[in-house]
Formats: sequence, C-alpha cells, structure tokens
Amino acid sequence: MSELNNDMVVLEANREQTIVKTSIIGIVTNLLLVSFKAFVGLMSHSIAVILDAVNNLSDALSSVVTIVGAKLGAKQPDKKHPLGYGRIEYLSSMIVAALVLYAGLTSLVESIKKIIHPEAADYSTVSLIIISVAIIVKLILGMYVKKQGKKVNSGALTASGSDALFDAILSTSVLASAIIFLVFHISLEAYVGVVIAGFIIKAGMEMMIETLNDIIGKREDPETIHELKEIICAEESVLGAYDVTLFNYGPNKNYGSVHIELPDNLSVDDVDKITRRIQTDVFKKTGVIMTGIGVYSFNTSNDEAAQMRNAIQKMVLTHEWALQLHGFYADTEKKTVRFDVVLSFDIERKEAIETLTKEIRAAYPDYELLIIADVDVAD
Repeated sequence: MSELNNDMVVLEANREQTIVKTSIIGIVTNLLLVSFKAFVGLMSHSIAVILDAVNNLSDALSSVVTIVGAKLGAKQPDKKHPLGYGRIEYLSSMIVAALVLYAGLTSLVESIKKIIHPEAADYSTVSLIIISVAIIVKLILGMYVKKQGKKVNSGALTASGSDALFDAILSTSVLASAIIFLVFHISLEAYVGVVIAGFIIKAGMEMMIETLNDIIGKREDPETIHELKEIICAEESVLGAYDVTLFNYGPNKNYGSVHIELPDNLSVDDVDKITRRIQTDVFKKTGVIMTGIGVYSFNTSNDEAAQMRNAIQKMVLTHEWALQLHGFYADTEKKTVRFDVVLSFDIERKEAIETLTKEIRAAYPDYELLIIADVDVAD
C-alpha cells in the first residue's frame, strides 16, 4: 500500500500544478478581455458589451476560487481528516456556480433597466475589431481550459472551459447586434443583454446542480463499474466481481469495495495474494483504491450444490425486482444455503426477503437460509 500512497501523492501534485497553471492563464486572459470590453462598452454606451465584460470578470473570479479550492483540496491527509481534503473542491465549484449565477442575475436587472430607459449605442470600427478578437480568444481559451479540466478531472476547470466557449457564442450575439444597429439602425442592445443574462443564469444553475449531485452522491458511470469488473475478473481464480461500490472524497480521490467469488479450495494465503494483486492492478489502471475486498466461496466439487444453485437462481430471477443473484454457496452436509440478491428500488427489502424465503423453503424445507439484500447502486 505504501507504493500506492506514493503514486497518489505524485498524481495529486501534478494535478494541482495543472489546475493552477490553467487557472492563471484564464485569469490573465479574462482580465485583459474585461479591460478591452469595458472600454468599448463605455465608449459606445453599449449595455450588451458592458455585461459581456462583467461576465468575463466573473470568469476571472471563478479561476481564483478554483486555484484556492485546488490548493486546499490537495492538502495531505491528517489525523483529523484521514481521507484528505479533496471534497473542498466541490465547495469551490459551488462558489464558482454562485458567482456565475450572481453575474447572470445582475446582468438581467441591468438589461431590463436599459429596456425601460433606452440609450442609443455608438460603435466604431475599432470596437467591432476588439469584440471580434475577443470572440476568437474566448474560443481558444475555452477549448484549452475544458481539455485540461477533463484531463485532471476538475469539475471547476471543465465548467470554466464550457462557460468560456459559451461566452464566445454570447459575444458573437453582441457583435451581431452591433452590426444590425450600424446597418439597420435598430437597437437590440438591451434585449441581447436579457438573452445573455438568461444563458448565464442557466449555466450557473446547471453548474450548481452538477456539484450538488457530486456532494450528495450519485450512481456511478456503468462504464467505470464495467472497467473495474474486467480488471478484477482478469485475475486468475476470480470467478466473478459483485457489489462494486465507490466512495468519492474529491476529484480523482475514489475508494472502493467489492466482493469477489473464489473457488472454495483456496487457502487463506492464496486469497491474500489475489486481493493484493487486485488492489495494485485496479489503482494503476484506474486510480481507485480498493480498501475492502470481500470474498464469496464457490462450490467446486459438489454436483448437488450446483443443481441447487441453478434451481434457486431460476426461482429468484422470475421476479422482476430481483436483478441478480450472486455469492451462492450451499453446504449439503450442514444443510445451509447463503446468497446475495440485488434488488431494484421497486420493492421493500423486507418484503422481497420474506417472499424469497417462503418460496425457497417450500422447495428446500430442510435447509437453513441466509439471504442478503443488496441495493442496485451500480450494476
């Protein structure tokens, strides 16, 4: 495990450097855009351009919050927080979402004021050139930041990148309204400002909901679970992997548990070696630390047990709410049967266990049953 811990420290350090570097680039770029757009907006009396500048300022502030969150989240575990401070990044993402939402609401209020009390805009050729350059810069910045965010699994960076790409679209609408004003002498400034504000508010709410889902906990991506199972089942002697559960303590800080099915003729030493190899393989290939690996024993030389398994599995899976049976083991001498069943959310656990117990006891009255109900968390 010491090797795994060292690898984790290196990965976290590289991730933090990437986030800080990318965020600094975003801050500098956005502050330059704020300066140019604010100048253009004030000189041309364009509320749409001024609000675009405000939006860029909120992006710069978001990058500052992202840096602070990355720095705090990268703190090493200590006695008080043994699993680290990674979840702080979710709080920073919430702050970023709140800043975006506030910028959108402020923009909406100012745009409505301009609709009620209109003020004619006055664009120059230089203004149009500056806006056009800003659009190109935002497109490049957005693609870069979003790519880096996905690379290091930073929700705040990815959101900032998406927001920058969206800003480029909004700035295009500002440019379009300016051209319409110059050609047709129709002022759409305030109305474009309302549209911009609406999109900013929508983006802020989506960011907040996504971060809340991370904090509350959500169903894991089926592809991730499938990948973990493939890695685990590639280990010799593992007959199946079940009950894969991930516990998230911040971006790229996932701990997991799993039950594996092994032949009943292995020694404890064999099982120990297998579980340690699984821990190493899973971490190297996915970054997930398997903190708990439970073991199901599989009947290898008992035909009667195999027949019971097939019969009981068929009996259980006739119910739509019974999604999977695993961990089956029958001791024909002591007359005991044990297994786990994955239940859907369409039935109460108690009701399901009582139903299955009644049916199986009717078929095997001499056997003592132990049925464990598993929740459908990932499969």
